[in-house]
Amino acid sequence: MELARLLNGIFVALVAGAVLVAAFAGTMPAANDAAITAAKSAVEITIGLVGVMALWLGFMRVLREAGFMRSIARALEPVLIRLFPDVPPDHPAMGAIVMNLAANVLGLGNAATPFGLKAMRELETLNPRPGVATNAMALFLAINTSGLAVLPLGAIALRASLGSANPAGIIVPSLIASICATLVAIAAAKLLERLPLFAPERAARLNARSPVEARPVDLAALDVAERMVSSVAPLTRPRAVLLVLFALALAAAVARALVAEPSFETAKTLLSSWLLPALMAAIALAGFGRRISVYDAFIAGAREGLGIAVTVLPFMLAILVAVALFRASGALDVLTNAVAPVTALVGFPAEALPMALIRPLSGSGALAVMTETMQHSGADSFVGFLVCVINGSSETTFYVLALYLGSVGARASRHTVLACLAADVAGVAGALVASRMFF
Repeated sequence: MELARLLNGIFVALVAGAVLVAAFAGTMPAANDAAITAAKSAVEITIGLVGVMALWLGFMRVLREAGFMRSIARALEPVLIRLFPDVPPDHPAMGAIVMNLAANVLGLGNAATPFGLKAMRELETLNPRPGVATNAMALFLAINTSGLAVLPLGAIALRASLGSANPAGIIVPSLIASICATLVAIAAAKLLERLPLFAPERAARLNARSPVEARPVDLAALDVAERMVSSVAPLTRPRAVLLVLFALALAAAVARALVAEPSFETAKTLLSSWLLPALMAAIALAGFGRRISVYDAFIAGAREGLGIAVTVLPFMLAILVAVALFRASGALDVLTNAVAPVTALVGFPAEALPMALIRPLSGSGALAVMTETMQHSGADSFVGFLVCVINGSSETTFYVLALYLGSVGARASRHTVLACLAADVAGVAGALVASRMFF
C-alpha cells in the first residue's frame, strides 16, 4: 500500500470513527467544540513555530557556510568506510553517503535528501542485480531512518511555542535515543543480511519481473546541496586562540557550577539549560573564526524559517482536527484504556502510543500529534516530554524507504524494512529510558 493511501486511510478512520463514537456516546457537542478549537490552535501554533525555527535555521546556516558540514563528513568517513566494505572508498557513492549523513547530523534536510538520492543512484551502479536492494543500500537506509541529528529543532521550537519552561531539555535525551536507534539499525542490517531468507539471489528469483521505473533525480537540488559544502577560508591563528579561550572559560564556569553543587541534578540542569546558549555563542564564534559574515549568514538562514507556516499549516490543521475529534469523542480514551495494561508492562504511557505509531509514517503528522499531546497533557509533563524525544530521535521511515528505493526502481527491499523498523523500536525504547533519566 502506498504511503499516501495509508495516511489517507488513517485520517478518514480517525474522523469517521470519532463521529460514530461521539454519536453513540453522547459526546457530539464536545467533539464539535474540539474540532473548531483545534483548527484555531493549528494557526496559532504554526505562527509560534516560525520564530524559534527561524532562530535555529539562522545558526544552522552559519554552521553550513563555515564548512562544518564538510568537517563532520571528514570525521564520519573513516567509520563509514568500515561499515560499507562493498563500496570502494574512492567511489562517488561513498562521497554521497558521507555527505548525506553529515547533513542529517546537522539537521539540514534540504541537503541530506539530494545527497541521499545521489548515494542510491551511485550504489545502484555497483549493484549486480538491478531491482534488488544491496547490503549497502539496506544499511544506508537503516542509518538514515534512525534519525541521528544533533538538534531536534522542530520539537524544541514546538515546546517553546507551547510555553515549556525548558524547551531545550529534550536535546540530550533525544541524542541518546537516536544513538541507540542508529546502533541497532547497523546491527540489525549487518545481522539480517546474512540470513538465507534475505539472500540477494533469492530476492532476485522472487522478483524476476523487470524493476519499476526509477524516479528522476532533482539535479537542481543536488547542485544546491553540493554548493553547501564548498570550501571556506581556514581558521586563522588569532581567531583560533579566541575560540580556545572561550571554550576554556566556559569549561571553567561549568566546573565551578559542578563543584558548588556536585550532583546528577546539577549536571542535568547544565545540559538542558546551558547547552543552547553555549551552542549559539560557539556557532557564532566558529563562523567568526572561519572569516564568514556571521550576521549575514544568520539573516539568510532565518529567512528560510518564514516559509515554515505555509508548509506546515495544512498538515497541522488536518491531523490536529482529526486527533482532537478522536479524543473529544471518547474514542481515544477507549483505545488508551485497552492498550494501557500492555504498555504498562514496560513503563510506556499509553498516551504516547499514537506518537510512536505515526512517527514512522509522517513527519508532519507526527508534529501535529506531538502538538495535540502536549496541549492535552502539558508541554512539561512526562508524556509531553516523551513524545518530543521520540520525535527527535527517529525519522519518517516509510517516506524515506519509498523515496530512496523508488529513486533506483528497487522492487525487492530484502531486509531493509525490518532493519529500519528495528531502529524505530530501538529509538522509542531509548526515548523512554532517556526520558526517565532526564525528566
